Amino acid sequence: MIAQAPQSATQAPDEVEMQIRGLMMDPVTNMPIIVLKDIASDTVLPIWVGIFEANAIALELEKTATPRPMTHDLMQNMARNLNAEVRKVVVSELREDTFYAVIWMDHAGETVAMDARPSDAIALALRWDCPIYVNREVLENSRQAAAGAQTVNADEMRRWLENLNDDEMGRYKM
Repeated sequence: MIAQAPQSATQAPDEVEMQIRGLMMDPVTNMPIIVLKDIASDTVLPIWVGIFEANAIALELEKTATPRPMTHDLMQNMARNLNAEVRKVVVSELREDTFYAVIWMDHAGETVAMDARPSDAIALALRWDCPIYVNREVLENSRQAAAGAQTVNADEMRRWLENLNDDEMGRYKM
C-alpha cells in the first residue's frame, strides 16, 4: 500500500527510537530473531523473522558486498533513481501476533508512507542509515501478549533478552 501521509518523517511523540541489539536464533523454534532495543532504556522488542529476511539484515550488518544487488539493495537503488529517500521506518502495529511496519519516504516534496513487513523495513533502514522507531502501543501490546502467553513468562523473557551477552547475540552485534 502506498499513501501520501500528512505526518512528517520525523519522530512522532508516540514513537520510541530503537537500534538493532542483535540478530540471533530462537533456541526453541530455531527461527531468527531481530532484537530491537530502546536507545534510551533497557526495553527490548524481539521480532521473529524468516531466514531469508534475517540473511538480508545480516549481510548489511556485516557490510558484506554481494556480486549482484539483493532485493533490498535493488529497492534502495530504485528509490534513489526515482529521487526518493527513506527517512525512517516504524514498527507501527501488532495485530494477532503479527507485527506491521511503515516505511516513510520523501519523494518530490511529499512524504509517502508504504506498508511493509518489519524485516523489510529494517533491512531498508540499515541500507539508508535511517532511524528505526517502534510505536509505544506496540511495545505495550507486545508486553501484554507475552504476559498472556502460557508457555512464556514475560518477565523471564524480558530479563533473558535484556541480559544477553555479545556472545549469545551471535556475530551480528551493533
